[in-house]
Amino acid sequence: MGAFRKGHACADGALAPFDHFIAQDGDWADPDGVLMVVEVTSHDRDTDRRDWVDKVRGYAEAGIPVYLLVDRDIDALTVYSDPRNGTYQQSPAYPYGSGVELPAPVGVTLDTEKLKHYAD
Repeated sequence: MGAFRKGHACADGALAPFDHFIAQDGDWADPDGVLMVVEVTSHDRDTDRRDWVDKVRGYAEAGIPVYLLVDRDIDALTVYSDPRNGTYQQSPAYPYGSGVELPAPVGVTLDTEKLKHYAD
């Protein structure tokens, strides 16, 4: 995670092989092997830029293949993928209600229709 929080971040969710985190020692897990991280934003975009800036950079630097950002301010999901040289090369955004394709190594399509019910 580079300089962000001394190389540490707590994701709202993560997808990893079975037992990946159990085998880790201490409070922090090695990001090697993590397939995807998920963050759900707060409603305070102006004061909390971590999910949109710091974590995007940090997760890309760590080589995490997919970062799914659920942005409650704009009722959309952004799928960051293809990390190279500390930057995600792809970052398409999809409004709630769309079918959201998560690229390899995840390889599933999310039905986000029900997220409309939780939007403010």
